[in-house]
Amino acid sequence: MALPVSLPMLAITSLLNPQNAERINRIIKSLEVEFGLDDVQATPDPHITYQLAGVRKLSSLKKVLREVAHTTKPFVAHTTGLGLFPGPNPVIYIPVLRSDALNQLHYRITQATKPLCLRTDKFSGPDCWLPHISLALHDTTPELLGPVLQYLNTQTFNLKLTINNIAILRQEGELFVQEKCFFFEGHKHEPAPTLFESSQS
Repeated sequence: MALPVSLPMLAITSLLNPQNAERINRIIKSLEVEFGLDDVQATPDPHITYQLAGVRKLSSLKKVLREVAHTTKPFVAHTTGLGLFPGPNPVIYIPVLRSDALNQLHYRITQATKPLCLRTDKFSGPDCWLPHISLALHDTTPELLGPVLQYLNTQTFNLKLTINNIAILRQEGELFVQEKCFFFEGHKHEPAPTLFESSQS
């Protein structure tokens, strides 16, 4: 089936909590000041991407992601170190450690969206997916790598992330902006503890 040329690719993500987002944005801003790298700022909200998807009906995508968020409990994820995707414009990022909770969320998202996706990116599959937080991309060069990594090497990147939402980002001009954010509600639907359980806690 031929795909419409205008079919947009949407990013299915989790936005970082405000404290961590502020820290990441400070790092990104410092890379602009020190090295002139600012293309990553086209997405103002730091995030973890689960999938890039082209869908015909945005309303259907919102419905299935709302259902996933409705039954998911917030959980903690961790980052460590720095990573690099090589190429003419290398991507510098902070790796997010895969955990059972993060893998399960990624699986639920990809399974829920599979019937709706007319196309997706090859790195969304469970074997290839590498969750990360981008610090620099598109306007980097191999020549800049050494100085940038030396600059970043003076900092630590061990973050504790609260994963509590699924957000759709869409392209608007040169920016990627929030289309919709669904906060996790699984913890709201747990059964109340019995009298015995309450007395044991």
